[in-house]
Amino acid sequence: MLVVGFPAGPWQTNCWVVAPAAGEQCVVIDPGHGAEAPLDAVLAEHRLQPVAVLLTHGHVDHIWSVVPVCGARGVPALIHPADRSMLTDPNSAVGAPPGTPILGRLDWAEPDDVRELRDGELVGLAGMELQVDGTPGHTPGSITFAAEGVLFSGDLLFAGSIGRTDFPGGSFEEMQRSLVRVPLSLSDDTVVHPGHGPDTTIGRERATNPFLLELADASTASPPPARGL
Repeated sequence: MLVVGFPAGPWQTNCWVVAPAAGEQCVVIDPGHGAEAPLDAVLAEHRLQPVAVLLTHGHVDHIWSVVPVCGARGVPALIHPADRSMLTDPNSAVGAPPGTPILGRLDWAEPDDVRELRDGELVGLAGMELQVDGTPGHTPGSITFAAEGVLFSGDLLFAGSIGRTDFPGGSFEEMQRSLVRVPLSLSDDTVVHPGHGPDTTIGRERATNPFLLELADASTASPPPARGL
């Protein structure tokens, strides 16, 4: 499997391009602010043809470029239904008043083709099978994608941390349940490609991440601050 990622925009959101190999079809995960130009470069370098855009959740730092990326290539966007409304009203996700500019931008719209993903679904795209798991906590419709020993964790799990849960729809208790149900059920050698920051592995996080250690030790004191939008 070919996995190429790059951080983009002021939030340094990781955009991931996933394909069976160079010269094949691919999927694009989370094209955020500033992702268009580097994405074009990755696609050209590896001779890849996108067939879909996958969204781990609806926060604006992950969906900023979904309309132009989908529109330029005539491909669908796939998102959990609980986060779909954020495509047209991203302010609702952060508790800002309707119409508040986000980095000067006021216009928001869905791509022409939006398809909804469900917890437990196995999606066949670009010659690959991706396991979809609902992982609420950061947002109600947060999901992860897993395939061939890798996990695209969105803002569920980072190297040394987890996603924040203090925005509307967030829940620390749900986040804990999602962490137990998905990443902690995977093998230690699973590579984690997160929504922000460097790659890690399940084994490293199981052994060192204070939020995961807290799940194994109920006596742990208040956890350190979470990260990510």
